[in-house]
Amino acid sequence: MGILSSSVSISRYTVEKKKTEDQPDSVQEIVRNGLKKNAITGIEDDYEKISIGWIPYESPYDPDFEKFSFVFGEYFIFSLRIDKKKIPAKIIQKHTAVEITKRLKESDREFLSKNEKTDIKDQVIEHLMGRIPSTPDIYEIIWDYEQALLFFFTTQKAANEELETIFFKSFKQKLIRLFPFTLVETSPSFTDSERDLAANLSTIKFSR
Repeated sequence: MGILSSSVSISRYTVEKKKTEDQPDSVQEIVRNGLKKNAITGIEDDYEKISIGWIPYESPYDPDFEKFSFVFGEYFIFSLRIDKKKIPAKIIQKHTAVEITKRLKESDREFLSKNEKTDIKDQVIEHLMGRIPSTPDIYEIIWDYEQALLFFFTTQKAANEELETIFFKSFKQKLIRLFPFTLVETSPSFTDSERDLAANLSTIKFSR
């Protein structure tokens, strides 16, 4: 579900800004450098299970931030791509069984030890990982830099965790997920006493 979809799932964040004196002159240049430095790299020919990185919103499969802009009016818009290699369990089971049968025939034995079977399974997984293509998941991002707000177009826990990690790595700024309690903590409209009251609230179970 992306920005232009008819229905979307959104996670909201506030961005902890660094002090003004620590900011270089060009905010756009900082963001561009962070995006370029942590742009996604392919894993098609590797044995890695996952690759995570930034991509331009307009070009999900060509992560060239010199060619494609990430600035749209007052907003920075780009995407997070997560490429994963996942082998179905039944495929591993099938190829492992074939290799075990082959090994038994070659060695003229009736059975293999548990360790031998484990080694064969590991070899099968390694072989398949080198052949299977990765599956990409793409999540759009809108970053309102001036308001220190970021909108991430998914609510998947794993994707949000990856976003928070790579965002800090790229821009040295921390993302704070906006829930009711964090909204109270980060909003200047609440007093300290009101924040203390909110922190001590407990859930109430309603029954008919």
